[in-house]
Amino acid sequence: MNIEEKVLQQVDEYDAKCPSCGASIKFNPANGMLTCPYCSYEEQIPQPELHTDAVAHELNFEDALKRNSFQWGSEKKTVICNACAAESIYDALEVANVCPYCGSNHVMESASEDSLAPNGVCPFEVTKTEADANFQKWIKGKWFAPNEAKRSAKADSFSGIYLPYWTFDTKTASQYTARYGKHRIVRDKDGNERTVTDWYRTSGFYQEFIDDHLVRATTRYDDNILRSIEPFSTNNPRAFNQDYLTGYIAERYSIGLEDGWKQAQREIHNYIHSCIELQVRRRHGADVVNNINFSTVHSNITYKYLMLPLWLSSFRFKKKTYQFMVNGQTGKVGGQSPISAIKVTVAVLIVLAVIAVLYFYNEGYIF
Repeated sequence: MNIEEKVLQQVDEYDAKCPSCGASIKFNPANGMLTCPYCSYEEQIPQPELHTDAVAHELNFEDALKRNSFQWGSEKKTVICNACAAESIYDALEVANVCPYCGSNHVMESASEDSLAPNGVCPFEVTKTEADANFQKWIKGKWFAPNEAKRSAKADSFSGIYLPYWTFDTKTASQYTARYGKHRIVRDKDGNERTVTDWYRTSGFYQEFIDDHLVRATTRYDDNILRSIEPFSTNNPRAFNQDYLTGYIAERYSIGLEDGWKQAQREIHNYIHSCIELQVRRRHGADVVNNINFSTVHSNITYKYLMLPLWLSSFRFKKKTYQFMVNGQTGKVGGQSPISAIKVTVAVLIVLAVIAVLYFYNEGYIF
């Protein structure tokens, strides 16, 4: 991948300042306010006058013009810190970060000429202290982790990150055909039993409204770890306000609206497949269902572009780094952890011993 070395432009930035001491203030999940870490000054985040403007609204999918995906790191931009005049080079997709020289908060433009701006944000609800406490519980609960790792594991400094997500609403209508089977027991003339399956064909119609189907709009972070800390709640996202990003890292989407919708369609297709199977089972009292074929029509498609919170950190054990994440809404932890070969061996031996005991018991050697 070729990286453009040139500086594209100096971007406008926003940094919330404490009126008392002049330091950068940041969003505090504990009180939902902008808070100064030095003098404890607190400031309410301005809310829209109308309640309907305080939450993120669904947007019409067909009206969205800027649907392209973007390649992470393919371009760079220069940010000049208003506090210390230091120059920092950021990836073009970053929309919030912290000056590495003075700690001043950089919140930059959330959209470019070729991209959409977020229309909603779910602020952090879990503090850094709570995230660390949850990590300690998580690592201690890892049965196969070495005891030494459980005692010594300490998280490196946490990074609060807002990741871009798409949500999609759609009405679905599906016509399907399928085959289902019902089991019955038959006996031969000697009294031996066997199971016979009677097969039938069926067809039908299934419809469902899909609400807030969530699609991650970035490929930068470990997919398995992110899946382990999901889901996020998107029931009542707040209307986007750059104040929520102050003091955190935030990223513009690299998976565009069009590609996000294609992914959502694949996932919704798999979901509808399972729903149709369940419907056939219930409707016909079937024991098994297969050969499901269906086509789905989507209508009234809407979307939201949300920023969702997570804490990112890692710890070291025996010269190896293990990354983990904490859901910024729920506190759920997921990540990598070391594995004790001794504990795994003991567990395997116990399982083999149990299998052996059951075998000899069934064979009549143990009374």
